Amino acid sequence: MDKILEGLVSSSHPLPLKRVIVRKVVESAEHWLDEAQCEAMFDLTTRLILEGQDPFQRKVGHQVLEAYARYHRAEFESFFSKTFVLGLLQQGYHSLDRKDVAILDYIHNGLKLIMSCPSVLDLFSLLQVEVLRMVCERPEPQLCARLSDLLTDFVQCIPKGKLSLTFCQQLVRTIGHFQCVSTQEKELREYVSQVTKVSNLLQNIWKAEPATLLPSLQEVFASISSTDASFEPSVALASLVQHIPLQMITVLIRSLTTDPNVKDASMTQALCRMIDWLSWPLAQHVDTWVIALLKGLAAVQKFTILIDVTLLKIELVFNRLWFPLVRPGALAVLSHMLLSFQHSPEAFHLIVAHVLNLVQSFKSDGLPSSTAFLVQLTELIHCMMYHYSGFPDLYEPILEAIKDFPKPSEEKIKLILNQSAWTSQSNTLASCLSRLSGKSETGKTGLINLGNTCYMNSVLQALFMATDFRRQVLSLNLNRCNSLMKKLQHLFAFLAHTQREAYAPRIFFEASRPPWFTPRSQQDCSEYLRFLLDRLHEEEKILKAQSSHNPSDSLGCSEASLQEGASKAAELTENPCTSDTEKTLIERMFGGKLQTHVCCLNCRSTSQKVEAFTDLALAFRPSPSMEDLSFQDLASLSNAQDGGLMRASGPGPSEEPVVYNPATAAFVCDSIVNEIGNPDEFLCTENTSVSNESTKILVNKDVPQKPGDENTLSVTDLLNYFLAPEILTGDNQYYCENCASLQNAEKTMQITEEPEYLILTLLRFSYDQKYHVRRKILDNVSVPLVLELPVKRTTSLSSLSESWSVDVDFNDISENLAKKLKPSRTEEAFCPTLVPYLLSSVVVHSGISSESGHYYSYARNITGVESSYEMCHQSETLVLTPSQNHFIGKDTPSALIEQELENKEMSKEWFLFNDSRVTFTSFQSVQKITSRFPKDTAYVLLYKKQNSTHGLSGNNPTNGLWVNGDPPLQKELMDAITKDNKLYLQEQELNARARALQAASASCSFRPNGFDDNDPPGSCGPTGGGGGGGFNTVGRLVF
Repeated sequence: MDKILEGLVSSSHPLPLKRVIVRKVVESAEHWLDEAQCEAMFDLTTRLILEGQDPFQRKVGHQVLEAYARYHRAEFESFFSKTFVLGLLQQGYHSLDRKDVAILDYIHNGLKLIMSCPSVLDLFSLLQVEVLRMVCERPEPQLCARLSDLLTDFVQCIPKGKLSLTFCQQLVRTIGHFQCVSTQEKELREYVSQVTKVSNLLQNIWKAEPATLLPSLQEVFASISSTDASFEPSVALASLVQHIPLQMITVLIRSLTTDPNVKDASMTQALCRMIDWLSWPLAQHVDTWVIALLKGLAAVQKFTILIDVTLLKIELVFNRLWFPLVRPGALAVLSHMLLSFQHSPEAFHLIVAHVLNLVQSFKSDGLPSSTAFLVQLTELIHCMMYHYSGFPDLYEPILEAIKDFPKPSEEKIKLILNQSAWTSQSNTLASCLSRLSGKSETGKTGLINLGNTCYMNSVLQALFMATDFRRQVLSLNLNRCNSLMKKLQHLFAFLAHTQREAYAPRIFFEASRPPWFTPRSQQDCSEYLRFLLDRLHEEEKILKAQSSHNPSDSLGCSEASLQEGASKAAELTENPCTSDTEKTLIERMFGGKLQTHVCCLNCRSTSQKVEAFTDLALAFRPSPSMEDLSFQDLASLSNAQDGGLMRASGPGPSEEPVVYNPATAAFVCDSIVNEIGNPDEFLCTENTSVSNESTKILVNKDVPQKPGDENTLSVTDLLNYFLAPEILTGDNQYYCENCASLQNAEKTMQITEEPEYLILTLLRFSYDQKYHVRRKILDNVSVPLVLELPVKRTTSLSSLSESWSVDVDFNDISENLAKKLKPSRTEEAFCPTLVPYLLSSVVVHSGISSESGHYYSYARNITGVESSYEMCHQSETLVLTPSQNHFIGKDTPSALIEQELENKEMSKEWFLFNDSRVTFTSFQSVQKITSRFPKDTAYVLLYKKQNSTHGLSGNNPTNGLWVNGDPPLQKELMDAITKDNKLYLQEQELNARARALQAASASCSFRPNGFDDNDPPGSCGPTGGGGGGGFNTVGRLVF
């Protein structure tokens, strides 16, 4: 049969005919053959596999060999013997060299065929010795990768005991000899794949035998610290870094930098080569280890090495910024090298010539990732130019190129430079494991920035610090629910009870991110807040509808059940609830009502409408020179800010910014509330007339300012402007049904129901028609600690049209934008109820554009009752006269209360939430933020109503728990937090054990070209959570 097969494969018969005959030969394997015939067939198929002239012959060899080995296993076991395999590995096969990958592949397949035979154990023993010999011969990457495949499938072939340690060291040396001379993408990808297979093999061995890890790392250092000019270790060694546990950073860097056997020349070589590793595309944590080593050298004051390496490698690191795959790591290393090199401008000036091209290139591509990167880079550049001033000829072109990006304040620059200096590095290297440190002294938990998610973090911290809302969320019974509210409850529980310094809200971010928000790009926090509250509100309506429809399944939250409740919820939307028990949590906490009156100035008929709102969007009053500007069509605008309309201060006639009209924010996603709407939306009463003096609400327009702040606006001014009457004329005339034509009209707005938490959004982004961009209004606005909201109490709202959502056609937006004119003289003074509010939190936007910058928040805990308000007159009203156009004056109760609260400010705790960092602060810092940092402005304000002398619902316990602390958590939540806290303690213990390895310096010695044979006193496997953060000490450099 072997002769037939041999003649067939070498014949000139058509290929289909050959395949038919081969199939017959394969089928004949079932028949009995004597040992000589089997051996002849095995010899032929082996020759076809290893020396086949074309793929067809090699394929036939594999097919026939597999068939005959299956049916004649004893004969194949005798053929595939220890002697035969040893001959292949040491002598090759005929003309085939022993290092040919085909031989290794053949042995790999042969092991699979005799895996169940007893003789395979002898082959395993043989291969344990042979693979070590092969590795010592420094095989090429392709052969080493095939060997790794074999050892991954047959771990029994990996050397054991001390041979395992030697094997790992030799494998490290082999990786150090890898080279790829090709520049073609296909060959480079194949090379990276081969190196990855080898490094993964080493990782598996380290996990199985932890005692091999430290000697392997010693061999890595011996390779990269070699000063032999004839040998340059491969950058492929970078592939091993990602497999080294980050918890070993402290002990390894400490041992490395303090080992007297490591000479400065060797250390310099090692550090330079580690920096070269930044170019390896798939390696993780290279920047982490490089920065840790730089800090370690600074801690032991080896400044000569740091200076030499910085000057030698700074340009190479900068050039890595051009490549997206390695850009984050390169920027982290570049930042540390530049900011720590503070004794001379030499290092910075080496890259100055390259900065301009890089900035211009990234600005032109317009990618969000490029913009985010430039924000980080420009902050670094500003720090360096501040520290090394006096070179205008070098810096002026760069300043012109980066003028559109935020510039850090002088105080921040000083702080960054002080933290980054070599002399500030501690000997303990505590910063190397910052992610494992506990909570800050504030006792509050930060939120990790997941990539431009500061807009979410700032809003979530403000909501968390809204005490009553947080307690209501934590008290909900949502164990069997997978709703967004459940995820918010989970997040709040972790913020309140985790022992970690910062929490990563990945699950909540994915669940709450609006669909139109691009991941990892900056977004509008106000828009996100409105979307979040809307989602929570609508979700609860669906759950309530489902619960009423099927009481036996109270809170089943499957997708099917949620869809069943959607139709019921729609009915609730059409017939809104009025009692507190029927309202959703969002309605009870943040919902208010705003009544709009439109009076036709021709026939005096009126129409009115009540709208629900969750936040009031306060516009800025235009300058007098702008009041006569007509509205320009905004239909072409994209990304309408906050779903509301804006009014900007006019910078001058040349720019002609669009004048926006403030709109209340209802539960509407990415739409604009129609303040006037179509005539059908109002109940126009033909026979109802009003007197010549219309009802009007005004708050203080002329709040006394402190000395030096005469020109500073206040939130009270903006609220006054929001509630002031406006005349609808010109293009904005009102269609009066009574007159059946467009008429001039007067529109007034009055708050008829105040929310428990009042959210105010300052509309700081105006549209510049000249340059077609949205600009930020940087006017300083004083934020009062006490705010009194004028509320007109109404007795009957049943005849008014009200809804939680308003559908608006964006093309009709121009009908809603009317110019604010002076109030008419036909006004009747009326006395609203002044509802007092205390400032709870402030979300600050830092930057000059809504598409960039940074968000952070100031907040404090405020409960429903404050002793300072016992003196507040809830029913006090003041009559407005022509000469008195304000309620709040210097001697009013509110002014006295605010003064008292400011005097007691030191006894109250304010917190600054800046992503992962939480620090103590004061209300004075809130007041002075814009005056100190002109681009940092208050954007979203959260006030807490202070007339709540009772609970918000009937669910409050009577034991005072809701006054003095958060409610107890559900068992599911508490179990999750307990589990994570245990994991955190295990991480801390692992870190402590790693530090304990310092005591055994012999087993941690990094002597070049050698290692200690003793087992290490302990091992550090990969941690179960947390991971390791970077070591960039630049505060807020990465938003």
